[in-house]
Amino acid sequence: MNAFKLVQAPLRYRLWRPHHLKLIAEDVTGASARTERDDVTHLRAAMNWLCRAQDERAGHADAGGVSAGWSFEDGWLPSYPETSGYIIETFIAAADLLQQPELLDRARRIIDWELSIQNDDGSFPGHFGEPGSRPVIFNTGQIVHGMVAGYTELDRDDCLQSALRACEWMVRCQDSDGCWRRNVHKGVPHTYNTRAAWALLRVAALANKERLKIAATRNLEWALSQKTQSGWYQNNGFTRDQTPFLHTIAYAVRGFLESGLMLNDERFLSTAKKAARALAERQSNDGWLAGVYADDWIAEASYCCLTGLAQTVLIWQRLRQTSLAPELDESIRRGIQYLKKRHRVDDKNAPENGALAGSFPIWGRYSMFEFPNWAVKFLADALMMNMQEIAIPARRHSETNELHQSVYV
Repeated sequence: MNAFKLVQAPLRYRLWRPHHLKLIAEDVTGASARTERDDVTHLRAAMNWLCRAQDERAGHADAGGVSAGWSFEDGWLPSYPETSGYIIETFIAAADLLQQPELLDRARRIIDWELSIQNDDGSFPGHFGEPGSRPVIFNTGQIVHGMVAGYTELDRDDCLQSALRACEWMVRCQDSDGCWRRNVHKGVPHTYNTRAAWALLRVAALANKERLKIAATRNLEWALSQKTQSGWYQNNGFTRDQTPFLHTIAYAVRGFLESGLMLNDERFLSTAKKAARALAERQSNDGWLAGVYADDWIAEASYCCLTGLAQTVLIWQRLRQTSLAPELDESIRRGIQYLKKRHRVDDKNAPENGALAGSFPIWGRYSMFEFPNWAVKFLADALMMNMQEIAIPARRHSETNELHQSVYV
């Protein structure tokens, strides 16, 4: 968006407010570029912001969840069930790495809130869970990831029971070819639902449920049919005709990668490696990736989707950890460096302190003029995986073993 288009931005963004003008001006002039600090400093700032985002909902009906973020339009947003779900695993990992056990209490508070809003049919509310919000396959799948963390890391049996109910609902909604066309965002199929299929596999492993494993594999095979010759994916945007953001591309790739690791299926691993390497080849020397990619990995945006970049770094880290693509060290280093330089850690009490914008510059089309909580979650995960050779979410020995025993024996 150029200067003229900034002037034309909808009034709802309130660009005339002094604080908003300051943030825009910093991106226009380059003053928003921060000095890169050590991983621990950035991680502490990110976790402090996630804690603040949770505390902002104290006293509200959605207390316990994590605010979806802070935006020019609405300030602090309501708790977001979907992303609060997978933030559970981030609080748990950070509690151990930073030696802050109070973060476990925050994870438990999210779990309690999520359990309180689960629908009778096993699904979870979509969007912010407001009255009338319809359940969405992807959103429910991401909450299942949090329930798995609650069961495996916090010894909560109620989390596994909740996850089972949610997964059974997801299976009931699935079409015979493995695609989800009902209860999906904007009413269209999405390849990035591979990340929900991964959740099914995790619960299949823990609960010894062959039915869930079959449903997950069926979706992954449908998603594989969406792959083009270049390794890009069709039907991977939020709407039918939308070229996908890096954010949803990374969702799809991570789903293939982690599912392929659990199933030991070279088809899914191969497509994940091909997409990840294509993105590494297109990364700029400073770590930048485009916010949108069309087929043949053609960049169709001049801004960076910071959220998607953090997710892509995580994919590269997992490929390196598992020795599937050990050559990605430099891509990881450059990506983290780029994210750190756009991560505010010295802005004191400003709502963006410790946050990460959806895009750089802040008027980029992905999560425009917003600091979404999931951008911070993925940054925190990438930092922790850079500091220690760990996987987030944690891959417990029992989870993987049980999958292979129940599925392949």
